[in-house]
Amino acid sequence: MRYKKHGWPQEDEIVLCTVTNVQYNSVFCTLDEYDQNGKPPSGMIHISEVSAGRIRNIREFVSEGKKVACKILKVDRERGHIDLSLRRVGEGQRRDKNLTLKQEQKAENILEHLAKEHKKDPAEFYDQVAPAILEHYEYIFMAFEDIVEDKFSLKDTSLDAKIAKMIEDTVKEKIKPKQVQIEGIFSITTYAENGVAKVRDALIKASEAANKSDIRYLGAGKYKITVIAEEFKDAEKLLKSATDAFDKSFKGDAFAEVGFERIEVKK
Repeated sequence: MRYKKHGWPQEDEIVLCTVTNVQYNSVFCTLDEYDQNGKPPSGMIHISEVSAGRIRNIREFVSEGKKVACKILKVDRERGHIDLSLRRVGEGQRRDKNLTLKQEQKAENILEHLAKEHKKDPAEFYDQVAPAILEHYEYIFMAFEDIVEDKFSLKDTSLDAKIAKMIEDTVKEKIKPKQVQIEGIFSITTYAENGVAKVRDALIKASEAANKSDIRYLGAGKYKITVIAEEFKDAEKLLKSATDAFDKSFKGDAFAEVGFERIEVKK
């Protein structure tokens, strides 16, 4: 990955590291995202920060060449020393860090594709483009996401207008807008003579209330609703509008039994 930060990391920051040397009571790593005078800085994980509890063999947890997400504990700029922790990084933080770098790699791949398509050196093209974007964002992919959402334009940077347009057109072609999807299941049992028509009308109203969300029949009086929005809170509001409209359709109906169950989506 070409992306590099310059200077020193901040305490409590989560960084991606490569294990370079494993000793009896300590692990030495390089900080992959940082660059100091042309090479990544190094840090150390004390054995007590590798894992909670007693460690019999440190190599059961780390080995040379392994990529690990670490937390910055302390930075001593005078000594050039960085203390790291492996055990203080939660699974969610590790997953988020890996996702961030995966997205940044995707952004770099887009720039590399453009460079090759226009017969430019990928490294030189990246060095030309990246600084102009990173003046505004911590990561290039963040800028690309906002470009897709029309929240940011490369025309507002120091980039040449033709290059800016070329990048924006490709980004909008390659990256889909961010979306949040939530789901639930309506259950309906009705003994009314016009029950089928009433169920159909209730589902239509629920779909329209949730911005024409998708509702599909699952069988045995169950219908799955899928709501899509840009933000989670917006999706929740739409889902509530749908359930409210659905419930209202059967309010006071002694011949109907209705229910709703939220589907937990794995992240």
